[in-house]
Amino acid sequence: MARRTSGITLQQMQYFIEVAAEGSISAAADLLYVAQPTMSAAMRDLESRVGRDLLLRSARGVTLTNDGVEFLGYARQVVEQAELLEQRYLGRPPSRRLLGVSAQHYSFVVDAFVRMVRASDAAEYEFSLRETRTWDIIEDVRTLRSELGILFRNDFNRNVIDKLLRDSGLAFHPLFVADPHIFISRRNPLASRERATLDDLVDLPRLTFDQGANNSFYFAEEILSTLSSAQEIRVSDRATIFNLMIGLDGYTISTGIISDDLDPEIVAVPLDVDERIEIGWIGRTAIPLTDQAQRYLAEVRTVVTEAGVALTDPVA
Repeated sequence: MARRTSGITLQQMQYFIEVAAEGSISAAADLLYVAQPTMSAAMRDLESRVGRDLLLRSARGVTLTNDGVEFLGYARQVVEQAELLEQRYLGRPPSRRLLGVSAQHYSFVVDAFVRMVRASDAAEYEFSLRETRTWDIIEDVRTLRSELGILFRNDFNRNVIDKLLRDSGLAFHPLFVADPHIFISRRNPLASRERATLDDLVDLPRLTFDQGANNSFYFAEEILSTLSSAQEIRVSDRATIFNLMIGLDGYTISTGIISDDLDPEIVAVPLDVDERIEIGWIGRTAIPLTDQAQRYLAEVRTVVTEAGVALTDPVA
């Protein structure tokens, strides 16, 4: 790598953000109406100025190095602040809002996302919400495909999850602790019960979210994942799991927070077990959240509070 020189330009940071988002120098150049050689030269000059390799180049495109991931986080912060200055002092219109969120399959995550989008004052925005596997959530945030992730931990998986987060340069920030509930169809015989027990569930299909190649008990989205079940079905999305609750009287175990608007046919019944579910968000330890990410988390806290669940970080 060439000798470090001074002076990173705002344009270089803007170019780098687009290259990282597109995974391709040529695609970013097309998007920004810049000649591909010009974009390539800008990226080489940027790496020379910081004295580090930021991109791994291949025939399939580019990926970020570890230094590139860290640089991207800071670049996003600088560009966002520059745009705020231009809006305040030059009368520029609000810039295109950006935010990526990866999460386990929770309706409160979607509810908060809907509220954030509706409340956005931006004429243009590009938001993404990925409901995905636990391992992929961590990988998304590690590589900054998403700015933050939302997942659960408890006494069973805490040590494994926390070590993986530390090794990935991430940290877990608690949001709330919930009592376990079963999610079932309104037509399920247990729907009228004040509480359900594990014995009540013996003859019902247990529905869980598939974790793919990383299908370890420690990465399961549901508590009590080590308990055997005579009937078990793994699914990949919430729409399917809700259809199976209705069609097969199946159940899954979750937080108890459910949206009547988004999931009108599903009810939550408290489960009588000695377990708690801690929900939190994960992010890069060295990179502060953007204002848009903070706005999203504010909506999450509002949804959770309206559901009658106490926050762990009510003033965060």
